[in-house]
Amino acid sequence: MTLIDTVHGFIATLDALGAELGVEFPSQEMSSKLGPPLDQMLEPYLPADEIPAAAELFRSLYPTHAVPAVPALPGVVEALAAVRAQHGRILLVTGKYEPNAQLHVDRLGLDVDSVHGWVWGAAKGEVLREHGASIYVGDHIHDVEGAKAAGAFSVSVLTGGCTREELVEAGTDVVLTDLREFPGWLEGHLLEVRLAALDAALRELPSLLVAFSGGADSGFLLAAAVRALGPDKVAAATAYSPSLPLSERQPALDFAADLGVRVLTPATDELSRPGYAANDGDRCAFCKSELLDVLGPLAEEHGFAAVATGTNADDARAGFRPGIVAAAERGAITPLLDAGFTKVQIREASRRWGLATWDKPAAACLSSRVAFGVPIDAGRLARIERAEAGARAALTEAGVEVHNLRVRDLGETARLEVDAAAVALVGPSVLDAIRQAGFADAEVDPLGFRSGSMNELLPDPERFR
Repeated sequence: MTLIDTVHGFIATLDALGAELGVEFPSQEMSSKLGPPLDQMLEPYLPADEIPAAAELFRSLYPTHAVPAVPALPGVVEALAAVRAQHGRILLVTGKYEPNAQLHVDRLGLDVDSVHGWVWGAAKGEVLREHGASIYVGDHIHDVEGAKAAGAFSVSVLTGGCTREELVEAGTDVVLTDLREFPGWLEGHLLEVRLAALDAALRELPSLLVAFSGGADSGFLLAAAVRALGPDKVAAATAYSPSLPLSERQPALDFAADLGVRVLTPATDELSRPGYAANDGDRCAFCKSELLDVLGPLAEEHGFAAVATGTNADDARAGFRPGIVAAAERGAITPLLDAGFTKVQIREASRRWGLATWDKPAAACLSSRVAFGVPIDAGRLARIERAEAGARAALTEAGVEVHNLRVRDLGETARLEVDAAAVALVGPSVLDAIRQAGFADAEVDPLGFRSGSMNELLPDPERFR
């Protein structure tokens, strides 16, 4: 990825080199043609036998004259952050002397995984291919050459010495004005790539049973499966148990009906599993075990080739998901994760497709509201559901609209989480509604809603990763 504007640093170093050698280099003109190896750039001005020593001297002068003067290009920080948001790795592959390139990275504090210097043109392709790079961002026609040699997508920016026409003629896939355009382009590009990958993977399946909770992730997967296979080869399985809010049942049925797929509603009994009821940090593993132990035979009974969950890339990288491991051990497939979908992309694709779940608040199971170590039973879960319904009704009556709302069960007291902007608007009537649901006392979490906030209370979360 092109990260820095080296023009002024190059000119300063070249002028210093000229002073050392007694040669007047046309530094302004040479700086407009940056890209080729330094040895090639010096050829018109020095005898061939003097070039290696001159190039070495240039590299020794560079840290003093160039590194302090070279800024990051506009949009670099945001571009790197966009790659990280997609769980990507970042390589700096450059024709520059590698130690000097590393000095730039260190001085500017750039978030780069590795630096690979002194490579040019097609040779860049070897490095890119070795590290599995799928996109290469550069500003020169030879960067395009490197991308093509690696089989990577070539993104060119107009911050170097090459024109749009030259870059297009070289075969680049897209030309951006500068890196400020990169985050938006990357999001759109990866969404299209991942939609295509998801569709291709689903079409390989004879049929599919989707574990459908009614939420955005599994809803999107269900819709994608219908698009790929047709409604006759897909079904939704919504497990009914005390941990699924009653309010979620009808919307899930309606969503599936709109897609034209049948819904299977098997009962699951995770509460009968001692590990689940004990509510230690690995509770989700027992839940997913129960779910897949029910859905596996159900899929066989109805002739479905596989069972899929809505697990996505963000879930897998959250670092605390014992349920994912349990589902994988029982043969569940994860098409969204395999295609690399993030939660943001799932919602954007759902919005494009007109799915009702595209902006639906996250709705984890009721047990996720209970502090670890507090035993779970059906009565406790019903109390949480009553408390959340009462709190939401009280907020609506007070004219306060919230998107996310959770009542966290700490034992006999409750902690209410709402969107951060609404925390100060929670009045006594809202907390009274929670108490009326059966809690001895209730308070508002000043930090607002946080997905997975119960994990913050675990004394040793590493045990369950």
